[in-house]
Amino acid sequence: MQMRWVLPDYIQDALPVEAAEIERLRRTMLDTLRVHGYQLVQPPLLEYLDSLTTGAGHDLDLQTFKLVDQLNGRTMGVRADMTPQVSRIDAHLLNRPGVTRLCYCGSVLHTRPSSLTVTREPIQLGAELYGHAGIEADEEVIRLLASVMGLVGMPPARIDLGHVGLFRALSSGAGLEAMREEKLFDLLQAKDVPGIAECLADVAGPYRAALLALPELYGGVEVLGLAAERLPNDPKVREALADLARLASRLDGLPLSFDLADLRGYHYHCGVVFAAYAGNSSAALALGGRYDHVGEVFGRGRPATGFSLDLRRLVACGESVSPADAIFAPADDDPALAEAIAALRARGEIVVNELPGHEGTWKTAGCNRQLVSGGDGWTVEPLTAER
Repeated sequence: MQMRWVLPDYIQDALPVEAAEIERLRRTMLDTLRVHGYQLVQPPLLEYLDSLTTGAGHDLDLQTFKLVDQLNGRTMGVRADMTPQVSRIDAHLLNRPGVTRLCYCGSVLHTRPSSLTVTREPIQLGAELYGHAGIEADEEVIRLLASVMGLVGMPPARIDLGHVGLFRALSSGAGLEAMREEKLFDLLQAKDVPGIAECLADVAGPYRAALLALPELYGGVEVLGLAAERLPNDPKVREALADLARLASRLDGLPLSFDLADLRGYHYHCGVVFAAYAGNSSAALALGGRYDHVGEVFGRGRPATGFSLDLRRLVACGESVSPADAIFAPADDDPALAEAIAALRARGEIVVNELPGHEGTWKTAGCNRQLVSGGDGWTVEPLTAER
């Protein structure tokens, strides 16, 4: 017999306590983004596939559920990442001069989970800054990310910085064709040094040595000095290292580290990339970086940088949250009781009105206090066991 209550693999309901915490984080973070000038947009859940994935890389195409529009027969996709949608809004709908700051929050859907412990339906919250190519924009979004994570009780313990331009410059200097570049990219993510050496067996010495060195170039700011010594004197390599050094000096006070082989978003990003770690999670809780070329497919390529995170994962990695305290209000027509309930709710208290025939169940409904009538009118006291 089919169990109709069973959900697909890696798809979960959010029950009351988790749902309340997700909503608290959403409100706190979006309010913080708003006061920093980031305007909220709400892209649609699905679009035509070429709009969703063009310019965003092969990885996003693989993560996108596809279906046919019954109205016109065109292929559509359910969004797997909202960033390309926001780029479309900036480039095609708003089309503003100068700097535009946008933020968003909503569910996305993935064909496969990114790991065995996460959902295929993340709740993605992010912020994007368009129109400024300077390092000041990268600094702003990284500081903003650290700020919003701190406000919800998950300050970053470490923010890894990298630069996609390093790998692109070294790959180009090594003369790698697209297929071998893809393979090398996968090997670098796994830090598979023997595999990298085999992949680069016929590559000229300086670039082979440089690509083999990337997995070893991680740690504190001293990594940038080591990279300058070990990598070729290529203008694009020097430019990428200079960008990271300048950014590090501007982000003084944040827990920075560097990983020059971390190329997450390689197909998507073009410059500085970063990943934030916090709580008990060994995986990054937020990712971001520069992606100047995504808007080109919408007719207006311009500088862009931003970050995104999954609220579900953030809640799962945070401290356990207790259920909200609610106040039980007995069934009584006393006008003074109605006034007391209204006053409590105006202060943000949760007040649950009694319905007949449910004695002994109000604690499971979240109530731990009750309104009691006495000489001083209606007062709040601990909930008795019989309720």
